[in-house]
Parts: sequence; C-alpha cells; structure tokens
Amino acid sequence: MRQKPTILFIVLSAILISCGTNKNLQLAESQVAELQRQNKELADNITALNKQVSELSSRNQSMAEEYASYKTKCEANEEKLMALRASLKEESDNLEKVREKIHEAMADFENRGVDVYSKDGLIYVSLAEELLYKTGSAKLGNTGKEALGTLASVLNDYPKLKVIVVGNTDTVRVKGVADNWSLSTERANGVVRILTKDYNVDPARLTAAGKGKFNPVADNATAEGRAKNRRTDIILNPDLERIWQSVKE
Repeated sequence: MRQKPTILFIVLSAILISCGTNKNLQLAESQVAELQRQNKELADNITALNKQVSELSSRNQSMAEEYASYKTKCEANEEKLMALRASLKEESDNLEKVREKIHEAMADFENRGVDVYSKDGLIYVSLAEELLYKTGSAKLGNTGKEALGTLASVLNDYPKLKVIVVGNTDTVRVKGVADNWSLSTERANGVVRILTKDYNVDPARLTAAGKGKFNPVADNATAEGRAKNRRTDIILNPDLERIWQSVKE
C-alpha cells in the first residue's frame, strides 16, 4: 500500500514534465516565427535598398554623361570666345592704326571743323556744317568735297571697314525743307553720293542716316552749342558679322 503514492508521484511528474516541454516548444516556435518575420522584413529592406542603389547608380551615370557633354560644350565655347577676343583685339589694333592715318590725312582740315576721335571701339570723323554746307542747305561745297576726297583715300585702303554717315542738326527750324530730320538725312545721303560716285568707295560698305536734332553734343540754347550740333558724323566700324563668321569657321 505504501508504493501507490510513489507511483502517483512519478505519473504526476511525467505529466508536469510533458506540459513544460510543450510550453518550451511553443515558445521556441513563436521565437522562430518572429525571427522568420524579421528575416523577411530585412530581406525586403535589402531588396528595396538594392533597387535604390541601382536607381542612384543609373542617375549618377546619366549625370556623369550630362556633365561630360556640358564640359565639352563649355570647352568649345571657350575656344570660340578666345578666338573672338583675339579677332576683336586684332581689329581694335587695326582701327587705331586707321584713326592715326585719318588724323594725319585730315590735319589740314582740323582748324576748319574736322574732329577725329575714337569712342566705344569705333572711329568718328566729325565734320562741321561750315566745312560741308551753307546753312540750311544739303548741297556740298568744294571744300567739303575736298575733305571727303582725303577721307576716301584712307577708306579705300581699308575696304573691310563699314562706314555709317549720320547727319545732325540743331533745334532751329530751317525754311524750305520739311523738317530738320529731312535735312540731316539728305545731308548724309549727299556725303554717301560723293564718296561712291566721285571717290569710288564701295557703296555696299556705306549706310546713310539722319538724326535731326535728336543727337546733340552741346547745348542748343547757345549759338556755339548749336554750331557744334550742326555736323555730319562719319563712323567707321569693323565688320562684326565677318569676324563672328570667321570665329565659327
């Protein structure tokens, strides 16, 4: 009779051990499941990161190609800019030589209303009204024609220079003409005609324009100022279109 409690104890112990084993198994299975979930999450993150790396690599490659193309264009533009600067420097030096030559050629007319100077990279030969015309007239006098002939001899030595002839007046209305603008334009046209017909300056180089009273260099309130404003400007400039074309080529 004393053996029954012992057998019962053994049976109960076995049952308790069995229950403990099942709990441990369930806990282990739960941990395994959590680890599998975390592993899948990590795998998904790795896949997403790999995709981002691939996209960034592709974008970096595209940017590298764009930069290489941009650099090539910049280098080409830099070469053009350097060539343009060299051409403009050469042309500027040539213009200075032309200015000196015109100044020497027109020396006899300096005291009669001729002013030769450089401004903004251009050469100006300013001829006063009294040298070229009678007041209110667009007909050139002999002294004016002589001065233009001297100038034309220099112009013909530099056939690539463009020439703009601009007539200017003061603010006083002139009788016998439509307005001062018309007078200034006709005076410029007269200079162009003499240069082409009498002195063989290529007409393709010439442009005639009139500014009337709208381009004063002095105060029209005084007689002296008005006299300075009544002038014809002959402006010499390089053929910029030809320079740019040579740079492109």
